[in-house]
Amino acid sequence: MRKIVIGFTIAVLSIVTIGAIQMADNATDIEEKYKDPSTTLVPGYQIHSLPMPENLTFAGELVPLTDPDIQERFDNELLSNVYFQSNAIKLIKKSKKYFPIIEPILKENGVPDDFKYLAVAESALTNAVSPAGAKGFWQLMPATARELGLEVNDNVDERYDMEKSTIAATQYLKDSKKNFGTWTLAAAAYNAGNAGVNREQNRQEAEEYYDLLLNQETARYVFRILALKTILENPESYGFNVDPEHYYTNVPVKKIKVDYEIDDLVAFAKANNITYKVLKLHNPWLRETKLKNKSRKTYYISIPEEGYYK
Repeated sequence: MRKIVIGFTIAVLSIVTIGAIQMADNATDIEEKYKDPSTTLVPGYQIHSLPMPENLTFAGELVPLTDPDIQERFDNELLSNVYFQSNAIKLIKKSKKYFPIIEPILKENGVPDDFKYLAVAESALTNAVSPAGAKGFWQLMPATARELGLEVNDNVDERYDMEKSTIAATQYLKDSKKNFGTWTLAAAAYNAGNAGVNREQNRQEAEEYYDLLLNQETARYVFRILALKTILENPESYGFNVDPEHYYTNVPVKKIKVDYEIDDLVAFAKANNITYKVLKLHNPWLRETKLKNKSRKTYYISIPEEGYYK
């Protein structure tokens, strides 16, 4: 029995050895075949490193790409987002839908246009919900949202109202800019909080974002915004070609003034010739099946124009 086992083991080892030799031979053949850099294992498929942009700025403030650490950190985020192709295509399409809403609000409230890319970094232009409880396009926490004048409760959550939450975000950003003196630090403070950035400035005796050693998330934060800005400003330069017919677009709406309670939003939707689903699509800030409004507060409910839904 022992001889059989030994014989079997030797046979297996021989097969493995022969296989390894054959694999080595194949690897050598492949190496020889593809010494020519114009030839790839997958014909026509090339993956390239990316050049650094010239004079990269955020909100008019120069990014010091001559600093090797800054250059590497930006390059890491640019590579991660360029080669996450499906996500980039979706962001390009969504930006055509939502930037026309965000841009005029930023301008009207005195916040640089580049901050629209902060919303992309925060939520990928969706009404996202974080594990910590931040919600909406601008990922506002409940207490912060209330401080900024938004209504947040189980029935109404205005963090899901794009226009109102964008106005609230501009207020926070302007306060941060006043505190720190630069828009770049205001962006970093949106992630780490004003107190968090102030604490690190004092501890490290450094002022600028690019000179601070911050936690991993905040250290990447501005660079991710910059990478998204770089791609979305010039998508074709990075190989993204989206037919304008494929852009996501907004359905025009009319605003109905409501200063009363609505006991049944399903019935309200039907009375306005839309489904409950469509009502919620355009008014995600309505969190329940009714609108409680004993105080007779004024709300504006968006109703899509006819002809866009079945």
